Amino acid sequence: MSGETFQIEILTPDRKVLDVTGTQIVVQTVCGSLGILARHTPMIAPLAKASPIRVQLPDKSEVKVAVSGGVIEVLPRRVSILARVAELDSEIDVNRALRAKERAERRLAEKRSDTDFARAENALLKAIVRLQIGKK
Repeated sequence: MSGETFQIEILTPDRKVLDVTGTQIVVQTVCGSLGILARHTPMIAPLAKASPIRVQLPDKSEVKVAVSGGVIEVLPRRVSILARVAELDSEIDVNRALRAKERAERRLAEKRSDTDFARAENALLKAIVRLQIGKK
């Protein structure tokens, strides 16, 4: 099974972010990290709130995607990810992500009663993943 290819697509409500033939995909679900190869057992799982996704292509190169929320559907010859937000590594503005991270950290540190802590934590997680993926 190693080296076999399968179709991998990542979709958001706005667009198709990725549609490639790959040999492996690694995602973060709410239960932990999951590596998928061709002929994987069919399944559906919720993705982590913010997670990096790595797709290995047949030439051994890798495509990285930052994803916020969603689900993964695995079939023997196809993996589909339906996400709220997804960005390819080449699309990420690292400076913008750094500013978002700093803003979220400030909001969490202030501990004001009117701060939406869940929203600030989600923003922080998303910014951290974007920075991990966006760094060359």
